[in-house]
Amino acid sequence: VQLQASGGGLVQAGGSLRLSCAASERTFSRYTMGWFRQAPGKEREFVASISRNGRTTVYEDSVKGRFTISRDNAKNTVYLKLNSLKPEDTAVYYCAAKFTYPREATMRGLWEYDTWGQGTLVTVSS
Repeated sequence: VQLQASGGGLVQAGGSLRLSCAASERTFSRYTMGWFRQAPGKEREFVASISRNGRTTVYEDSVKGRFTISRDNAKNTVYLKLNSLKPEDTAVYYCAAKFTYPREATMRGLWEYDTWGQGTLVTVSS
């Protein structure tokens, strides 16, 4: 599967963005999906993950209640809605996929994913 992330941009603190990640394959529903981010000078970190059927989601503590991960398997797309953005959310955001069929699973570890998108930059100004 190939992944194409989009939707990043410059936003003021408190604002919102919606990131999208489109997958190339019709078997998208067989993949657990995740979002990660990498701030300048820092390591890539987990943000959110969603199971194949979309019913189970997990989040990194600092984004709980502000970010929402969702997916539309008919459109082969996973989304990340970012609300109440803070300057510390500034980073390149990456989507990632892992074939997990038939399991319904979420995953937090970078090492658990084997396909990555190219990243989309989110910049939050204070």
